[in-house]
Amino acid sequence: MTGTTGSLGRRGFIGAAAALGGAALVGPLAPLAHARAAGTHRPDTIATPAGFQPEGIAVSPRGTAYTGSLLDGSLYRVDLATGAGRIISPSPGPGSMSVGLKLDAYGRLLVAGGADGRIRVVHAGDGRVLATHWAATGTAFVNDVIVGCGGAWFTDSFNDVLYFLPAERALTGAGSAPRPLPLGGEWVPTPPGGQYWGANGIERTPDDRALLVVNDNARALFRVDPRTGAATRTVLDGGAVGNGDGLVVHGRTLYVVRNWDYAIDVFTLSVDGRRARFVKQITDPRFDEPTTAAVHGGRLYVVNARFDSDWSDPATASTIVSCST
Repeated sequence: MTGTTGSLGRRGFIGAAAALGGAALVGPLAPLAHARAAGTHRPDTIATPAGFQPEGIAVSPRGTAYTGSLLDGSLYRVDLATGAGRIISPSPGPGSMSVGLKLDAYGRLLVAGGADGRIRVVHAGDGRVLATHWAATGTAFVNDVIVGCGGAWFTDSFNDVLYFLPAERALTGAGSAPRPLPLGGEWVPTPPGGQYWGANGIERTPDDRALLVVNDNARALFRVDPRTGAATRTVLDGGAVGNGDGLVVHGRTLYVVRNWDYAIDVFTLSVDGRRARFVKQITDPRFDEPTTAAVHGGRLYVVNARFDSDWSDPATASTIVSCST
């Protein structure tokens, strides 16, 4: 999740959203089903519940998608084949957020907690919170996550650091606490104080030997060595990553979701992630401050966070839209 480069007009909105806690999500947390698509046609637009502002997305191989709410941290599960979904995990408490999230190999959702500095491990089947880890205190924004390079890696948009969670079957023991990895090398530092966005979306290189992190302050993409934190700028042959939010690597194709540009720039990556050649830009009239995306069944599923909407109105809702890759 990002704002424009420099001082953020929407920073105040994020603070207000965190302060709302669960107040914006009204009504019982009962299953929320949407109309099933006719026949076998997959819906191109999937509504998320009213009062639920989505940001991240994770999709299982069978086509079950998960997204979390910026307003109260609750989690929503939806069948991409039918559009039917329900909230599986209620708000963890006042001030909670769910930003980026990913599935691991053990059927767990790894959830970045935004401004509260927490990482949650959630059972993807029944929504139980299996573990909660404090990654950061003070001014921090735990933003996005990727599983690869030996574990799960989380970005902090206000601090020049990644948090590493080991990829183990048990994530509740003393040895499973997140470990910070400072970013160095060519990484462009983020001004302190939480007014500028640095690290945001994160992915792994096609060879799974390094990480790719977009730096919104620098409007650049960096390849990060997961052993040392040393960053080198990925050379772009055309295209842009400004306002880059979610990253998706599918094979050697990189999708950069550019929220305030209402667009997704598509690149072909070198295997080691050191170079990226621009291929095309995807735009769609349904994009409404898109933040993240996932590839499934030859389609790109894009989350609309709708930052400019009035989320103090409990009737406000958003969508996940499907478009061609």
